[in-house]
Amino acid sequence: MTTKIGKYHGTARGPLLYSLGSFTAALLGQAFNAWVQLYYVDILKMPLALYGTGMLLYGIWNAINDPLAGQWSDNARTRWGRRIPFILFGTIPFCIVFALVWWVPGWAQTSYTALFTYFLIVAFLFDGFFTVVILNWTALYPEMYPSLAQRSHVSALRQALGIVGMIIGMVLAPQFRQWFGWAGMGLIFAIIGGIGMFLSLLGSKENPEFSQQQGLRVGEAFKHTFLNKSFVTFVLANLLVQFTFVLLPATMPFYCKYVLGLSDAQNTLMLAPIFLVALPMVWVWGRVTNRFGPRRTAMLSTAIFALALIPFTYVKSLVGGMITSAFVGIGLAGLMVIVDVLIADVIDEDELKTGTRREGAYFGANAFIMRLGVSLEAITFSVIMGLYGYDAHLAVQPDTVARGLRILMTVIPIVSLVLALVALYFYPINGDRREAILRGIDKKRKVEG
Repeated sequence: MTTKIGKYHGTARGPLLYSLGSFTAALLGQAFNAWVQLYYVDILKMPLALYGTGMLLYGIWNAINDPLAGQWSDNARTRWGRRIPFILFGTIPFCIVFALVWWVPGWAQTSYTALFTYFLIVAFLFDGFFTVVILNWTALYPEMYPSLAQRSHVSALRQALGIVGMIIGMVLAPQFRQWFGWAGMGLIFAIIGGIGMFLSLLGSKENPEFSQQQGLRVGEAFKHTFLNKSFVTFVLANLLVQFTFVLLPATMPFYCKYVLGLSDAQNTLMLAPIFLVALPMVWVWGRVTNRFGPRRTAMLSTAIFALALIPFTYVKSLVGGMITSAFVGIGLAGLMVIVDVLIADVIDEDELKTGTRREGAYFGANAFIMRLGVSLEAITFSVIMGLYGYDAHLAVQPDTVARGLRILMTVIPIVSLVLALVALYFYPINGDRREAILRGIDKKRKVEG
């Protein structure tokens, strides 16, 4: 396998193969985000308080492993490079642990304590390997594709394949569960995801010059990262957006079941329009990015996404839900495309300041913030559903639960997205400043040879 790594980099197939990593990240990551809450709370009957506590601890674990993993890879020196070894050797355990999330042994179902313990173990392991593999795969993106045109094209390709992964992991998951059960679904997704990750290595290649650069010390690296205004404004906006990305799919199964009274099959129909619309829209947003720049594109797509959520306040039928979902897909596609372009610009600016390429540090810090959104979602969901009377042991939920779910689908995510717009307004890499950064990077590359 090692002799074939990067075999197709620089060819027409290179970007497609590299982007398959996005398929794996979306398939496994979004399946976890969308269904783990339903599985452990509604199916296995873990109390909301325990689940919320578990996800809070999960967030603390993220605070430790994501930035450190990024710093570790920035300073790694191997004959295969800084990033690729982590992907190559981390993929198999990553996929095995994902399968174990959905295979809960008998001993773990004997008590709430046993279930909580098992959940913590597999969730921590899953997140740890997700970080090691996906962070390093993502860190290759700004290194391999330096220009805005390349980044917009590859970002659109990545997100298109990511949407395919989401369709399987979120939309089609109920069908896989019906056919193979929860454990069978987990195993099949793990195998498919592993194949996609290994194929991505065929289109992946590192710049050997960056491996020769002297890395920053841990304290100095964290200082440069978290005192960088460009990164702070970006990551604040991204936290608010990613919180919404996690909240909506995690709430949707409950919304479909307890508000609209839909079956698992109809739940699939509710989710499908989001991704069927988003899939072609990523190419449109790629062109919009080239025309108007990353910051404007981010603000426009955030505004569209927020407005599209309003109808979930009063939707009462499957058809109304599907129409609303289709409009959500328009804004979702834009945000999926633009996030990677924004952080790539932050990394370029940082290189001019520090003289070092630190993709790992920035993607690690960003991954920590993104996964913090998962913990924030779990706590928000637990609090709101508890306040509105949800009880997993009741055959029929009280009417107040429907009101709580509508709040989770509209009020909370819309407020979050409005705050994201404010953060994006203060994001400084725009216009002439962005052009100066790109010229500086181009000049630096020519000097380096």
